[in-house]
Parts: sequence; structure tokens; C-alpha cells
Amino acid sequence: MKALMLSAMQSGAGKTVMSCALMAALKKRGLRVRAFKSGPDYIDPMFHSRVLGVESRNLDLFLQGENGVKRSFASVCGDVAVVEGAMGYYDGLNGGTEASAWDLAVKLDLPTVLLLRPKGCGITLAAQVHGMQTFRAESRLEGILLCDCTEHNADVLTALLKRECGIPVLGFLPPMEEARLKSRHLGLLTAAEIEGFQERFDRLAAQLEKSVDLDRLLNLATEIDPPSGALVPEHSVPGTAEEKKKPCCCIAVARDEAFCFHYADNLDALHRAGAELVFFSPLHDAHLPDADGLWLCGGYPELHARELSENASMREEIRRRVMNGCPTVAECGGFLYLQESLEDPEGKTRQMCNALPGRGFRTERLQRFGYLKLKAEQDSLLFRKGEQIPAHEFHYWNSTENGEDLEAEKADGRCWRCGVVSDTLYAAFPHLHFAGDLPLAERFVKACKDYEKNQ
Repeated sequence: MKALMLSAMQSGAGKTVMSCALMAALKKRGLRVRAFKSGPDYIDPMFHSRVLGVESRNLDLFLQGENGVKRSFASVCGDVAVVEGAMGYYDGLNGGTEASAWDLAVKLDLPTVLLLRPKGCGITLAAQVHGMQTFRAESRLEGILLCDCTEHNADVLTALLKRECGIPVLGFLPPMEEARLKSRHLGLLTAAEIEGFQERFDRLAAQLEKSVDLDRLLNLATEIDPPSGALVPEHSVPGTAEEKKKPCCCIAVARDEAFCFHYADNLDALHRAGAELVFFSPLHDAHLPDADGLWLCGGYPELHARELSENASMREEIRRRVMNGCPTVAECGGFLYLQESLEDPEGKTRQMCNALPGRGFRTERLQRFGYLKLKAEQDSLLFRKGEQIPAHEFHYWNSTENGEDLEAEKADGRCWRCGVVSDTLYAAFPHLHFAGDLPLAERFVKACKDYEKNQ
């Protein structure tokens, strides 16, 4: 499989639009295109997945570790893989380059195409590109794409950048209304909310066929062998074919407009561990499916607080299930949903499940944003005493009761208490990735299996 990365010098440069347009254009050529996203973002992979009709996967060096990233990357087969970078190319952990898009490109041996939005720049753009090329000895930068750029400016800049930096400009995307996507407090609207999604990216793909040298771009892509070192950890070695055919438990997974933040690898990890997954909607379904475990992921419960509150039968069933000891993982938005109440964007308080104390309320800025490590001080559903678990937070809504059972620590040394954990519960703001080195999925599935036996 050939592979390349598309990155930029900063957030907001158009990486997601250009990545999806490129994926759509290559798909129209009959290629089996596969998508990845550098970092912990949930929203951009939704765009990739909708364009391609196959799951996009996150590659996160902090959450998964190098070995976990290599396993995820090696698990997908196709003709060409497009990896969308995160933030600025070199932006990584705690003001350094660790776990950055560049770090990922180096560890996976990926050539990188730099996306530039050149408005207001002439030769200064060359100075910026030169800095990007020389900031690290191994920059991995092999080409440039220009975004929101007229044909005339593209011609001028193509010659200028070749002369000053020796790097090829592979083409441009002109100013187009289809390339403008609306955002809100956690980033872009989700792919499902974009009006005329298919037609929009069809037009963008058709434009790339005209204004980007796709053949040359594909020639830049490197043929990637399965990454060396992508060892399967002992805890995830599959059993026999017969064992894999017979799920040992069933986990009910919330998935709708309010609860939509899932890592594809998390779902796969639960499958491999022996779980059958049954999806349900806390918004639209009146009753929970019959299951041995419950997973309430993050998303936008605050935007749907009225509808969630009005679905009293679902809230009550979830409350009873959690209080009865059904193994439950509730991340971020799922954590807020389990609490007493949640403030909606208009400031109205809406009743939630009341399985945990606490009232969710709106704030005006990101709360405890970024990577962190959780320290387990006791054995619980997912963790064992003394373990340090990589996690990520990204939310504007906060709670009067964030929990006290775990210690959270940032790379800069800041610490705080968070989370509610027990033998049957993980409920907290931090998001977890199940494709790292700890057997989180296996522990969750085992607890669900034990719960099923005792019912």
C-alpha cells in the first residue's frame, strides 16, 4: 500500500477539506483509498469515513504508543493511504515535537505534502517553507498543495517556491464555496450535519482532477510494508476461529447525534476481546437493548439536552442498569449524561440519568484541554493499581462533580483529581484509546462476561 501525509503549518489551513477532496478524487479513479488521522480528533475521521464509506482510524503516538500506532496502521489494506496531520506539522506534546504529525511521519516513514493557504504572502511564503524544511534534519516534506489560491497566484508561487526552496508545488484548490465548512465549540460540524455532503466533495474532487497533478502526487507516496515492530501484545492474541465466532458477552454502545465520538480501533478491540456490539440511541430509542455492558461515549449531549431529558424511559433504564452494577464506560459527554442534570446552550437545566451526582454546566473556554496521564490508585473496571494510563480531554462543558478516584497529570506537571471508578464503572471526562499497550478492552469484556454469568 502506498501512503503519504497531508499536513500544514497551523490549524484552520484546510487540511480536512483538502484531505477529503483528495480521497474522493483518488476513489473516483478506482483506487482503494484508506484514511487515517494523526492525533486524538474524532470529527475529522467522520469526514474521511463518509467520503470513503470505510472507517478512518486515528494514529496517536501519545495514546497508543509507537507499537500501537504501527499495529493500527498495519491493520488496514488498500492501494493508497492518506494520513491527515493534526495542528501544525511540528506541534506536539508540551511545546515540543513529541507525538506531532512530523513525529508520526518519521516513525511510519511517510512522505509529507505541505498544505499552504498563501493569501497575503509572496516570497515570505518561501521563507516559511524553508524554515519548515530545515527545522529538523529529516523534515519528510516532499511537495506542496496550495489551498484557497487563484490559478494566477498558483502559477507565480509554483515558480517562486521551486526557485527558492526546491520543492514541487503539485497543484492548487481555488476559492470555492464547497470548501467552506461551518464550525462550533469543538471544531467542525460533524459530517452527518453537512448539507449536500456528497455533492460538495464530488465537486471538490472534480476540481482537484483539473488543478492538481494527482499522478505526480501518487508517485511521491511511498510503498509501505507492514511496519516493523508492530508486534501484537500478549493480551490481544486472538483465540481459535471457533472462539472468535462465539461472542462471550454483549455490550450496548450509544451511537447517535449526541454520542458520536468513537475510535474505530476501540470498537475493533472490543470485538477481538470477544464482545458483540449492539448500537442504540439514547436520543431516539425508548429502551436499552438487552446487554451485559454499557458504553456511553463522548459527543454533544449538551446540544441535545432537551431531547435526552424528554426520553425518560431511556434515562431511567440506564440509571437502573448502572446502579445494578452493569459494567459501564462513560467518557466525557457520556459522563455528563449519567449525572443529575445538564445545562443546554440556552442556559436551561435538563434532567439527566441521575446515576451519578453532579450538574453539568456551560463554560466559555476549553476545560483541562489536551493530553494527560491518569494514575490508578486502586483496581477498577479498566485499570489496575499503580498503572499510568494515557488519555485526552477536550470539552467546554464542566461539572460540579468531576470525581475524585483518579489522579490526572499533564506533561507540564499540573495535577488534579477526576473520575468515578469502581469494579463496574469508568466515568470521567478523559477519553481513552483501547489500541494501546494496556488490555482495557479485555478487562471491560471480562467484567461484562462475569456480569452476564451472575444474572
